[in-house]
Amino acid sequence: MHMSEYPPPVADFLMDTEVVDFHHPQIQSLAASLSGRTPLLTAKNCFDWVRDHIEHSIDFHREEVACKASDVLRIGTGLCTAKSHLLVALWRAHQIPSGFCYQRLIFGGDHASYCTHGFEAVWLEGLGWYRCDARGNTKPGIHCEFTPGQENLAYPIIREGERLFPDIWALPWPELVTALESLPDISQYLRDPIDVHPPAASGWVDAPATPPNTA
Repeated sequence: MHMSEYPPPVADFLMDTEVVDFHHPQIQSLAASLSGRTPLLTAKNCFDWVRDHIEHSIDFHREEVACKASDVLRIGTGLCTAKSHLLVALWRAHQIPSGFCYQRLIFGGDHASYCTHGFEAVWLEGLGWYRCDARGNTKPGIHCEFTPGQENLAYPIIREGERLFPDIWALPWPELVTALESLPDISQYLRDPIDVHPPAASGWVDAPATPPNTA
């Protein structure tokens, strides 16, 4: 995906919501500490902080489950989707338009279950939309950096049935939020990964008519 191929964001990509609760005092305080000299540096600071300071639940064998951005910050851990909620909240606290992206991946091997993987997209003035993945580089083989102009997502689409959804959503998928909020612990997720589908309603930035292959 090239950044210029998607249209500019609308106001929805700056919204404070129940899940992306960037007006929470702790998020506001952290956002202020991550402010850079330019919006681009601020966006990178926020990305690096979430990637490196919020432990991926599976990588660090954490059992707590969080969904809301402020809860992710409070407990210091989250699945990829939960980490994306916090990162988007930090960007929006700086009035940087941002949204959510998703993949459907095979979880646990070639013959295992599917899961929904979440990552982020940010609008950078003069550059356009940039997709990036702050899930954390603590899993062998993953090395995600914030490098506008060069997309490096955590997971390429390589196995049958996997899919990268090309759109950018202003809100996390409702079915995903419900599943996260209902999840008792990460052990349950490992037994039965969350595998949901995009909402039928509007609320996203449409992809190009013929998106390029990002596998």
